Amino acid sequence: VLLYSPSFLLFLRFDGIKEGDVVRHDGKRSDGYLEHIFKHAAKELFGMDVKEITYKALKNKDFQEVTLEKDGETVLRFAAAYGFRNIQNMVLKLKKGKFLYHFVEVLACPGGCLNGKGQAQSEDGKPDRALLAQMEEVYAAIPVRLPETNLHVQRVYQDWLQGMDSEKAQETLHTSYSAVNQTTSSLDIKW
Repeated sequence: VLLYSPSFLLFLRFDGIKEGDVVRHDGKRSDGYLEHIFKHAAKELFGMDVKEITYKALKNKDFQEVTLEKDGETVLRFAAAYGFRNIQNMVLKLKKGKFLYHFVEVLACPGGCLNGKGQAQSEDGKPDRALLAQMEEVYAAIPVRLPETNLHVQRVYQDWLQGMDSEKAQETLHTSYSAVNQTTSSLDIKW
């Protein structure tokens, strides 16, 4: 198993893992991490158990929104932006201060990871829709297990990170961001 964080790269070997031990996060496709984060945030921040989420397509099927309402007020607003056109539009809205999302799942490939150029294509170079549907079906058949209930994840925290709330876990798995002053450079990208 390979674990990656900006501050470390760690290879772990878990003895006794069998093919049936493979699990996935919530979400119907490989790019559905938004769904897992949304459900977790709803529970942790607002005490709400969300079983199903509904995506609302905005300008196109690759730019969708998910919201959570509590007492008539929108308390969580997530978006999924797939494909460079949607990413560019998102960046422009961010620059204008008109992007009101708490979390955005961004993927370069229109339609998500399974639709990427690294996947099998038909002879004419177009995505193989039948194969894509088959891959989504196989992925959806993998059982969902929340990371906090996964024994292997618990072992990493216990044996290597010295507990979930340890200083080592904080340093290794968490980061923070701050605004940077914009400089003028010939490398600046103008979107």
